[in-house]
Amino acid sequence: MEAPNLPDFDSLPKVTDMPQGCAWGIFDKGDKKDLLGTLNLLTPSVVKAALSEAREGVSISLNWPLNAMTIPLPGRIAPAHKQMTLREAGVSEGVGWDDEIHFNTQLSSQWDSLVHWQHQPSGLAYNGITVTKEALSVANTATNTMPTLDHWHAAGGMVARGVLIDFKEWVEKRAKSEGKTREDAVCHPLDGHRITVEEIEAVAKDQGTEFRPGDVLIIRTGLTEVLQAPRPEDLAKLQGGKVSGMHGVLESAKWLWNKHFAAVAGDSWGFEALMPLKEDGSPGGPSDLYLHPWLLSMFGMPIGELWDLKALSEHCKTSGRYSFLLTSAPLNIPGLVGSPPNALAIF
Repeated sequence: MEAPNLPDFDSLPKVTDMPQGCAWGIFDKGDKKDLLGTLNLLTPSVVKAALSEAREGVSISLNWPLNAMTIPLPGRIAPAHKQMTLREAGVSEGVGWDDEIHFNTQLSSQWDSLVHWQHQPSGLAYNGITVTKEALSVANTATNTMPTLDHWHAAGGMVARGVLIDFKEWVEKRAKSEGKTREDAVCHPLDGHRITVEEIEAVAKDQGTEFRPGDVLIIRTGLTEVLQAPRPEDLAKLQGGKVSGMHGVLESAKWLWNKHFAAVAGDSWGFEALMPLKEDGSPGGPSDLYLHPWLLSMFGMPIGELWDLKALSEHCKTSGRYSFLLTSAPLNIPGLVGSPPNALAIF
């Protein structure tokens, strides 16, 4: 479906027992239940237009190293990389090497698939799908009925126009213009700032950036730059449990849908600010994520987290261009819940 034909948030057809704005069924084709969500917005015309962004011959990786996270996280193993000679592996008597990697897909740069976080009251994933371990354990993608990342490959992966909202650079530039110095002029990603729609639009205006349907919105807070080499004062801030990101409120969800983004991403831990707020505005916990159920479950909009955006920021600042061709190809294995994005920004 082309973006101009998509209903806005308030006009989406009502889905039984779900909040207004749930987009289940919007991308279905006849009796075939959709498994791609907003990736459907990457139509040939949108992709063709995105290709015009690549005109400098410059390519920038947006992938944080798999072992860059220096802080242990409960339930998420550190990556283990084992190298062995071909002789040790029993493959060949010739001289050569193999290696094996065991890692958690959420510990470094990643895409969250549409099964990663459900609509909590119903327990349902995108398009009303009930996710089970058995259903995720299928032998091939052709028989996979879960909305996981391996389905991207049949769609040709992600080729889109990426747009960087360099929130960190914008805040620090303003602080310096106001005469602030040292720590007072630093936008620290562990201060837990809740980035509003108004602020995103202000950054875009100052950058000279306009949004188009099918864009991938990417927000920089500077978090991966801090986490890779945290100072004692950074670790102290980390104890506060606050991480900057997009404000998790209904206004944000509505805006993201109405802009018809194909996906969102950033260098923060959850794209949205942590810890989230409850519906009544009181402080919440990890189970109170607000944008995750809206984006992943109700919109079918993938979320990228912990992307490495420092080099991208520097190039955008130097060139004065904050839009680019974005390519991404997740791993290709059935039932893939999360994956390194293997993302490139091409100018």
